[in-house]
Amino acid sequence: MTDSTKTLCPYCGVGCGLEVSPPAAAGKATNRDSQGNPVWKVRGDKAHPSSQGMVCVKGATIAEAIAKSRLRYPMVRDALNEEFRQVSWEEAFEKIVNRIQAVRQTQGADAICMYGSGQFQTEDYYIAQKLMKGCLGTNNFDANSRLCMSSAVSGYIQSFGADGPPCCYEDLEQTDCAFLIGTNTAECHPIIFNRLNKYCKQNRNVKMVVVDPRHTTTAEAADLHLAIHPGTDIDLLNGIAHLLMRWGCIDLDFIEDCTSNFPAYAETIQHYTPEMVAQKCGISAADLETAARYWKESKRVLSMWSMGVNQSSEGTAKVRTIINLHLMTGQIGKPGAGPFSLTGQPNAMGGREAGGLAHLLPGYRSVKNPQHRAELEGVWGVPAGSISPYMGRTAWEMITGLESEEVGVLWIAATNPAVSMPDLERTKAALLRSPFTIYQDAYYPTETAAYAHVLLPAAQWSEKTGVMTNSERCVTLCSAFRQPPGEAKADWEIFAEVGRRLGFTEQFAFSAATQVYAEFTKITRDRPCDMSGLSHERLRAEGPQQWPCPESELGKSDRHEKAKRLYTDFKFHTPDGRAKFAAYHSRGLAEPPDPKYPYVLTNGRLYGHWHTQTRTGRIEKIQQMHPNPFIEIHPRDAATLRINNDDWVEVRSRRGKAKFPAKVTKAIAPGTVFVPMHWGALWAEQAEANALTHPEACPDSGQPELKACAVQLVPLSSSLFSAQEVEQYDPAPSPISV
Repeated sequence: MTDSTKTLCPYCGVGCGLEVSPPAAAGKATNRDSQGNPVWKVRGDKAHPSSQGMVCVKGATIAEAIAKSRLRYPMVRDALNEEFRQVSWEEAFEKIVNRIQAVRQTQGADAICMYGSGQFQTEDYYIAQKLMKGCLGTNNFDANSRLCMSSAVSGYIQSFGADGPPCCYEDLEQTDCAFLIGTNTAECHPIIFNRLNKYCKQNRNVKMVVVDPRHTTTAEAADLHLAIHPGTDIDLLNGIAHLLMRWGCIDLDFIEDCTSNFPAYAETIQHYTPEMVAQKCGISAADLETAARYWKESKRVLSMWSMGVNQSSEGTAKVRTIINLHLMTGQIGKPGAGPFSLTGQPNAMGGREAGGLAHLLPGYRSVKNPQHRAELEGVWGVPAGSISPYMGRTAWEMITGLESEEVGVLWIAATNPAVSMPDLERTKAALLRSPFTIYQDAYYPTETAAYAHVLLPAAQWSEKTGVMTNSERCVTLCSAFRQPPGEAKADWEIFAEVGRRLGFTEQFAFSAATQVYAEFTKITRDRPCDMSGLSHERLRAEGPQQWPCPESELGKSDRHEKAKRLYTDFKFHTPDGRAKFAAYHSRGLAEPPDPKYPYVLTNGRLYGHWHTQTRTGRIEKIQQMHPNPFIEIHPRDAATLRINNDDWVEVRSRRGKAKFPAKVTKAIAPGTVFVPMHWGALWAEQAEANALTHPEACPDSGQPELKACAVQLVPLSSSLFSAQEVEQYDPAPSPISV
């Protein structure tokens, strides 16, 4: 093979197009890594509309990890204290099917759970839904999108009647004001930020506001940085709305014609005076007024957010409060404007389209809607009533189900919950109690593999063909360009084979991913995420496409333009066609600081690493960029605790502890500390951020508040404390941020 292959970067939700070519080409030296291993060549795809040829360090180095530390063959063991033994796929499938059948007969289908991943391709997601929800009759499929995007999902659904970001990346270069809240876009979505920052530099009248307790790389580029106290997002947003209302800067015609529930919202924001909001948020009233003035003076405001908003016990409320600002100013459905959720993972959007959360069904349907269930039962050829009307277990409810012995089978695929779940010691203890855990992944070892009874080798990006959808609803075909190692199989193939062996032969009579995708797009017809006009063949021939892309629109000259933005006609998917305002007062953090635990810990990504380092930890350049974890502490807090740069600090919460070298910096607000979330037990000792976090979640989205918990800091410098003194340490008094 000498030709390049077009595909999509398998890291974040930006969805950058890549071109990959073989290590060896005629007349050129073979491309090799520092150990001499041949490595596929990667470059940005200039024809891809989302990234325009740009690529970050993760995408540029992705090929260096695809052959390292791979799980190549099925492995099984009868107990967690035994060694794994290699088996055939036949034996592995037999063991899995027998256990599923036994649990269905003794405990019922709701004792079976599957936890999936935004790393899946849409075909993987779809077949998993068909197996679990359609054939087995349990909605116990959830994905790590529950920890990532579920607050955005519920916010969009409640405000607009349907999920789906209404904006596109072209809006980055057409806005008057970019309002970034709870997102370190420069490090977490770098290509989006590069496009936005370049545009802002070329157009000095365009404003950028960044809301973040940290002075990140993103904040460095902003015209205004609002370093609010963690948990005060709603106070800030309501405070901006209060000023816009006071100044008469609202779109009364849009509110009257296209929205509902505005009076309740208007009454709520009356209470958020600049003085009160400034005090609550820890910012100046002048800065608050500057932010509101930017909204006032801008005809096109583009707001963007990510985990800093979603990962909250008020996640849905925060998302809807952002949307409220757009509704009151009519800033939606037009170029350069709208509420834009930046998706965390490469195919988290595709997972939402395919029904990949415990309350969803494929095609933006709901498990609670009887018509939606009946539609899919007909397509899937299963008896009426096969799909349960009850929401399945969320990711955290799967953990509590293990604790209560209500879960008999836990199937984990393409994710690493032994690092990424909250309250990690409790999570690990629950995983130890699992009577039967299947773990399906491309890499070995991972932290979660230690808790598995069966290991299934999965083909990953580069080794299977399927589609992914990025943050702007752009669907890209990711073509395979190498063979899977050993006996690894595509995730959808594994799910389908189990389905056939359970007796559902007609439902899983697929021989290729193109057939799976054809069935999936068929059931999106006339749904908000209509992709009935898409196929592998069309994506291969015409390149990436945005949805909606109904079959009826194919061939029309304005199809692409119409797909760029949602709600351009100001008609929404609610029963009355109106977008809904939501009135929320701020409740603050689920676990605020107190005298015993006086600091707020927040966490996040670093530019080079991705999630739990399963890939990036094996790439030399990235290891050199980010070799070790750390904790950021403001100089004032460091002085109070007698902590110097590089001193070791133990961080304690009510659930666990971890230790990090200190990075004393003014980039973090006083009273708040920051640690990166990438280091699990395989990569560093006692450096797990989620050993500290709690599972308290948003009541609407079920998304845990991973972004904030109360902690105390214990200096570990031997010159200051003995081991006994460390254990007895009582934190020095420190100002409490609430």
